[in-house]
Amino acid sequence: MQNQLFIDGRFVPAINGGQIDVLCPADGSLITRIAAAEAEDIDLAVTAAQRAFPAWAALPAAERGRLLLRLADAIEANAEELAQLESLDTGHPIRDSRNLDVPRTAACFRYFGGMADKIEGAVIPVDAGFLNYVQRKPIGVIGQIVPWNFPLMFTSWKMGPALAAGNTVVIKPSEITPLSTLRIAELMHEVGFPAGVVNVVPGYGHTAGQRLAEHPDVGKIAFTGSTATGRRIVEASQGNLKRVQLELGGKGANIVFDDADLNAAINGAAWAIFHNQGQACIAGSRLILHERIADDFLGRFVELARSIRLGNPLDPDTEMGPLTSALHRDRVLSYVEVAKEQGGRILTGGKAPSDPALAGGYYVEPTVVEARPGDRVAQEEVFGPFVTVLRFSTDEEALAIANGTAYGLGSGLWTRDLQRAHRMAERIQAGMCWINCYKRVSPGSPFGGVGQSGYGREMGFEAIHDYTEARSVWVNVDAQIPPHFKR
Repeated sequence: MQNQLFIDGRFVPAINGGQIDVLCPADGSLITRIAAAEAEDIDLAVTAAQRAFPAWAALPAAERGRLLLRLADAIEANAEELAQLESLDTGHPIRDSRNLDVPRTAACFRYFGGMADKIEGAVIPVDAGFLNYVQRKPIGVIGQIVPWNFPLMFTSWKMGPALAAGNTVVIKPSEITPLSTLRIAELMHEVGFPAGVVNVVPGYGHTAGQRLAEHPDVGKIAFTGSTATGRRIVEASQGNLKRVQLELGGKGANIVFDDADLNAAINGAAWAIFHNQGQACIAGSRLILHERIADDFLGRFVELARSIRLGNPLDPDTEMGPLTSALHRDRVLSYVEVAKEQGGRILTGGKAPSDPALAGGYYVEPTVVEARPGDRVAQEEVFGPFVTVLRFSTDEEALAIANGTAYGLGSGLWTRDLQRAHRMAERIQAGMCWINCYKRVSPGSPFGGVGQSGYGREMGFEAIHDYTEARSVWVNVDAQIPPHFKR
């Protein structure tokens, strides 16, 4: 298990010798201590990335792609180790780490490995006698900050397109969950990535993250995390006007109409909020139910929520593990009191489980709360296994509730009416909308939000555009340009 910084192709201790305890969320025990990067370490990593950039950008795109493909193969060859590490560090149920996190990570690196030599420019029709073409050029050194909820998967989402486009990377995983990202660094070294192309520097946000965001030699900062921290990233980036990409919070509206397939919607709504203990920016945390089906739906939904098996994330039978930290567990539980104070009705959950075997971990029962659209629990991101139930009577009312927050990341619709589905999807203010499903992602489909959920896109060709600069080149082929100033 690697616990040092990865800078310029080597694992090294932090300059000041600082360390951070990494705890197991299932029981609070110490997993390991990792090196804590500070400003001086970030400077070394950026210098290494700068030094590596010219050769990496000049490397034939197909060779960059081959390295990403080799990395995808190495991830699959080490799949069980990575799944165990991710579950130990984050609390993800092992069945999710095995069947979702690791395969999605390999698929993302493989997708961008295949895209590396397919990044095209354009020829623009302009005045006769001139040729104008546009190239996509790498930006340079990219700073990337990965959150604690899906560290393995988000590492691939961030690094895949950046590296395919010819950039070099300094990536800061969360100090809470750094282990899988450090293991990816080991695999990248093993498959032959040149020194300095990728540098992994776990550390605290107010030191390592701050320095990375403000560093004058970083051309772009890509951040996934809270909206409040996103604002600080923007402020820190202003020194050299670096490009900023933000994937921030969400308060996903999941609307169930009265003509929906209720069995599918109930299962889909449970997946939308309880997968990964609700620790997902795209979680369907606002369940918006038509009044005609609301009581029937809620009776069955609550029964399903109560049946979810909480347990050790390394147990294959566990359906929901612990939250990732004690601090976050306490924050989630604090919203139960907020709901009660504002008149919300706790339908189930709202507390830690009573099972003594889980007492040392950071567990919260699946929680269902009925509230009003303006209540704090219907407006603020709880980021846990906590769903707020709201009712509507008309399509317009459902739309008003869905669009009634500052966020706009994920959203969902459950209906058999195809016209209604397209009409509502057009009008919901969110970067993504799922119809009769929820939380579907693919390396080829753009992922990102609007409003307080950020800007820029992960995945697909949109991501490549976000990691390149457009260069316009004008060529005078045979145009006769008369002198502007006559002598």
